[in-house]
Amino acid sequence: MADTSIRLYISDLPAPGQAFSLSDGQAHYLANVMRLSEGDTIRVFNGQAGEWRAKVFKISRKAALLEAVAQNRLPEPEPDAWLCFALLKRQKTDMVVEKATELGVSVIQPIITARTNADHVNLERLRAIATEAAEQCERLHVPEIREPRPVTKLMADWPARPLYVADERRTSPLLGPATGPSALMIGPEGGFTDLELEAIARTPLITRVSLGRRILRAETAAIAGLALLLAASP
Repeated sequence: MADTSIRLYISDLPAPGQAFSLSDGQAHYLANVMRLSEGDTIRVFNGQAGEWRAKVFKISRKAALLEAVAQNRLPEPEPDAWLCFALLKRQKTDMVVEKATELGVSVIQPIITARTNADHVNLERLRAIATEAAEQCERLHVPEIREPRPVTKLMADWPARPLYVADERRTSPLLGPATGPSALMIGPEGGFTDLELEAIARTPLITRVSLGRRILRAETAAIAGLALLLAASP
């Protein structure tokens, strides 16, 4: 019996001893890419159940049936941090989602501004990227990825949550680690318009922050900002 280092996110894990099936894509990966056989074990996880060692009960080229046999990790608390970022071109948006997942965000909220490079995304692709990143980086949670929203509408509905807005003018204090629920907002390459800045300024719990003395590309700013925001997180 081979025990592999493969980790798969399973949204609903049944009680130990109960068999569960994988998605077609996951079954294909185990059978045709990793060449697993009946009796092999992998790790499966989600935020509510923790991580479990699961035994392959049945497997074919298109289907797989597994059974959770032992718990490796209990559920763990994670930072309650959101990332709100102006949509970028596809490859850069994909990278931001991947790295934000690795750094530990709980919610990814794409925003649309007058100067964004895109106004829509393939949410299923982004969720797949986040899931794969969580599998690779040993997280138990996969962040929620929300539908893109215009920044003015997002600000009008903003909850009672501290929001740190990256200030490219560098006149604000350096962003430091958050100690509770938080959110980071990264604007587009060309910056927010005056109308958008007014909507942001009217929102309670807003703090303008610097990410350092250099002007950063939007994707770099998102990664650097999250590293500062989550530096003290578990």
